[in-house]
Amino acid sequence: MNENIQGWINLYKPKNITSFYAIKKIKYKFKIKKIGHAGTLDPLAEGVLPIAIGKATKLIPFIHGQQKKYIFEIKWGKKTSTDDSDGVVINTSKKLPKEEEINKQLKNFLGYIDQTPPKASAVKINGKRAYQLLRENKNIELKPKKVFVSKIKLLDSIDKHYSTFEIECGKGFYVRAFARDLAESLGTFGHIVALKRAKVGLFAIETAILLDDLIKIRQTQQEFNFIHSSVSMLDDILAYEVVEEEDLKNLSLGKSIILNLNNLIKPLLNSVDKKLVFLSFKGNIISYGKLNNDLFIPKKILL
Repeated sequence: MNENIQGWINLYKPKNITSFYAIKKIKYKFKIKKIGHAGTLDPLAEGVLPIAIGKATKLIPFIHGQQKKYIFEIKWGKKTSTDDSDGVVINTSKKLPKEEEINKQLKNFLGYIDQTPPKASAVKINGKRAYQLLRENKNIELKPKKVFVSKIKLLDSIDKHYSTFEIECGKGFYVRAFARDLAESLGTFGHIVALKRAKVGLFAIETAILLDDLIKIRQTQQEFNFIHSSVSMLDDILAYEVVEEEDLKNLSLGKSIILNLNNLIKPLLNSVDKKLVFLSFKGNIISYGKLNNDLFIPKKILL
């Protein structure tokens, strides 16, 4: 692959493989030197996995913070060591919640809530991942974190043993922890048996490409249409298209440049002083930094 190519792949990760394995296959197939993903999906989970190619890997932090949508299924009456079906059952209850009870409790999980991550998570404790300590049978205590939930919907319940939900949430939210906490608030236990990520910012399941289909694509320049430009997948940003060669040259040297604020791709709603701005060239992000009046001060150069 051309080393200058940068952008995003809206990948549909299948079940039973890790996110790392998915990008490893893509890297080998297309001979990509620099590749990364935003928002890890567990092997049990499937769905949208944003993949960054080339210099777009420097933009991954901006994808992490975007809104996510999940569709998932909870099995009631059993608590597992991992809060999903991969773990061992550690507690049981005969109580199966009714739809009215569930809908009533869901209101308590909207907005900013405190959530303790699952013990089988990537949270670091004294330099080690929580899931590693769990495998070593270490007794660990994780601290709750503030997370944000904008929408929750009960889609259906099957034989009272299973319920399917749709949720829209922010950064750092664990669906497995939600299943555990919702079940306990209903006086029972529960764990995730199916999990699908339907959206991450502008990355939507409807336009995602299946991993198997991607791997079948022949390596020709004409067939790189599965790569989205780096600016196209950044949601709700202030962007400016650079057209002057002199500006490109100055940016490549790390210098500040003057912007014509009338040419901002997204109109300003208020003062622009010290606001983060992304500069693009032919659809790809070439820099981001702060705007002080009409002076752009680069923080990172991607040229």
